[in-house]
Amino acid sequence: MSFKGIKGRWMVNGIAGVLLVVFVSIIAFSIAIYNYYYSTARTGLENKAQTAVEFFTTYVSKSYLEYYESAYRYTESFEDKDSIELQFVSTKGRVEVSSYGISAGSSPGTPDIGIALEDGEISYWKGVSPDTGERLMSVSAPMKYADGSIVGVMRYVTSLELIDKRVAQIAAIAFGIGLLIVIIVFFSNMYFIRTIIEPIYELTKLARQISEGSYGIQAEKKYNDEIGDLTDAINEMSAKISQSEKMQTEFITSVSHELRTPLTAITGWSETLMYDPEIKGDSQRGVAIISKEAARLTKMVEELLEFTRIQDGRFNLNIEQMDIEAELEDSIFAYGELLRQMDMELEYTPSSQRIPLIPGDPERIRQVFLNILDNASKYGKDGKVIEVSLEKHGDYVVIKVRDHGSGIPPSELPFVKKKFYKGSSKERGSGIGLAVCDEIVARHGGDLIIANAEDGGVCVTIRLPVSR
Repeated sequence: MSFKGIKGRWMVNGIAGVLLVVFVSIIAFSIAIYNYYYSTARTGLENKAQTAVEFFTTYVSKSYLEYYESAYRYTESFEDKDSIELQFVSTKGRVEVSSYGISAGSSPGTPDIGIALEDGEISYWKGVSPDTGERLMSVSAPMKYADGSIVGVMRYVTSLELIDKRVAQIAAIAFGIGLLIVIIVFFSNMYFIRTIIEPIYELTKLARQISEGSYGIQAEKKYNDEIGDLTDAINEMSAKISQSEKMQTEFITSVSHELRTPLTAITGWSETLMYDPEIKGDSQRGVAIISKEAARLTKMVEELLEFTRIQDGRFNLNIEQMDIEAELEDSIFAYGELLRQMDMELEYTPSSQRIPLIPGDPERIRQVFLNILDNASKYGKDGKVIEVSLEKHGDYVVIKVRDHGSGIPPSELPFVKKKFYKGSSKERGSGIGLAVCDEIVARHGGDLIIANAEDGGVCVTIRLPVSR
């Protein structure tokens, strides 16, 4: 899960906070339960010891023998012997009488006995038995004669295993409840965040489609909240862009058609005047310029019309099996004279293997070749050389056209195939030639790749599939 996205940040901030609160709460609750149970057990033993001490202080007043006999009788009648061991310890720390019998004669040596003998007060101890390794709790109370001297210690001993198990059970239940809370919070957060992430993902996808030219598409509005308002805004934007694009296309189509008639007349009359013997010198040069500019405008008009056909869905291909090598060589031959006039050289490297016939529209593919060659001569004229090669790589025929000009600024490379994009170039043109070429190649199932060459200039790669 990426923490950079909304989902990741939400889960980290939300779930981490809940986990921290639950974890701290479980620890605090477990500690409280632990203290409660052990405090209750200690208090119970101390109360028993206090009651017994008061009893013995009243009735044991003469001799050690009387103390011993009273301790023995008290031990025999002790009611809690199933859960608590009752011991009577001498002033030397030796167990004289025990409700468990087996302990009699032993010397526990725990601190509570020493404190009871020395300070004459009830003392508490909790620890591990050195003999059995069992966790024990004991309370020792000093037994006194009527004159206040200590005759021995009455000691209550109980195992902590049951308390430990009980505390562990409660802690486990608390952990389970905490885990259940975390799971509920997790899935509720997942559901809630999904209601945000999925609409945003769909709107992002829609926005990308709009940016790629799918104007007018609409997103489904699922929520009447901020996400719903964003959906309405994007839908309205898409509709307005579609309307604007439609008006632009209609305007371009109308103007292009209106320009074709006068341009045809200008081109025709300029060509006629070129052969008029009465027109000489500067007049003849002027007529040549008129013819050249009329041809350039005619080409721009044709590109605009091609563009509007693509926009309107009227751009069709007439697919047939074609000789791609012959089409490329014809384009090179057709463009050769213009390159010679520009004092440029074209170096063609034919394929080293036989190129099979491939499916395609010869007229459209020739249009791509001529446009690429025209761009190479226009933007790479400083290099004086254009290199063209043809090869077959796997299932593709690869044509490369490389110039030795100044290249394209790296920041502009991703946009050179966008319609009407001209970048920082000062050359004249409509900026839609490459967009049309990219559309033609894409409809053939191929790729048009434009990149800067390693040692200068631009390399245009056209990849066309051998079969479709």
